[in-house]
Amino acid sequence: MVPDLDLDRDLDPNRYHVHRAEVRPGVSLAYVREGVGGVPLLLIHGFPETKRIWWRNIGPLADAGFEVIVADLRRYGDSPMPDDGFADTAAYSRDLHALVCDILGHDSCVAAAGDLGGVVMYDLGLRFPGLVTRQCFFNSVPPPAGGDAGFADHPVATADYFIRQGTDADGLAAELDTPQRRVAYIADFYGHRLWAGPNSFDAASISFHAEPFADATTFRTSIAAYEPAFRSRPISERALFKQPNDIPTLVLYGPEDHVIPAGFPHACAGAFSRCIGPFVVPGAGHFLQWERAELFNRALEGFLLR
Repeated sequence: MVPDLDLDRDLDPNRYHVHRAEVRPGVSLAYVREGVGGVPLLLIHGFPETKRIWWRNIGPLADAGFEVIVADLRRYGDSPMPDDGFADTAAYSRDLHALVCDILGHDSCVAAAGDLGGVVMYDLGLRFPGLVTRQCFFNSVPPPAGGDAGFADHPVATADYFIRQGTDADGLAAELDTPQRRVAYIADFYGHRLWAGPNSFDAASISFHAEPFADATTFRTSIAAYEPAFRSRPISERALFKQPNDIPTLVLYGPEDHVIPAGFPHACAGAFSRCIGPFVVPGAGHFLQWERAELFNRALEGFLLR
């Protein structure tokens, strides 16, 4: 059988050149930048992800005419722990603003994000008016501005990771005391926890996405993102996530996701005053950009290049 070369490249950690920059005093980010000269497109990952979750999107979107910018958020992947110790939405947002504007020299960009990245993108557009001109929001925390998204109807089992990481991060990190245990914990989110559609991730792709969390410091600092929700860690400043957002927004929803409630599309329709959709993407779950990469790439090209 002839090997699938595209698949091989999807799982190659060295597929894209990784740049590094001190974006703010004491804050360094690792990032990929492809298609320089195109329309600036910021892609923001969440948890349990790194910039690798965009490996199926970077090349095609750069070929379509975007300058694709994908960073590891502070404390994730190849981005080190910052001097200030913060792990909150506003801090992530200010880091990305500095990368796009101060380091790469852009006045504005388009953006796409899910999970924690969606919250950061929402904040980014409100915190820096005019920076994000169009965006795609998918499988993230439903914006409170859109009303009740049905979290109360969700079984507690789907939120156990959230509570443990937010209230007992040190205890969890102590239990996961080997690289193998940390990788296995992260791998569960791509497997039996049912965040993704059936057969979306095989063993090799799960290993690819989980491997960056093998390091003890990286794992502990990445789950710190959940501590501000339980006031277990101080925040740099309040996140902007409770007010309506008037940026033109394409909303996509992967229904195979068992962590984001089914009320997500309804909440987004209410939160984004210039909402396109929401559109349901059959066969996709939480990791929509990986699970339905070809469709996702076409959607961004059609909406964000207008």
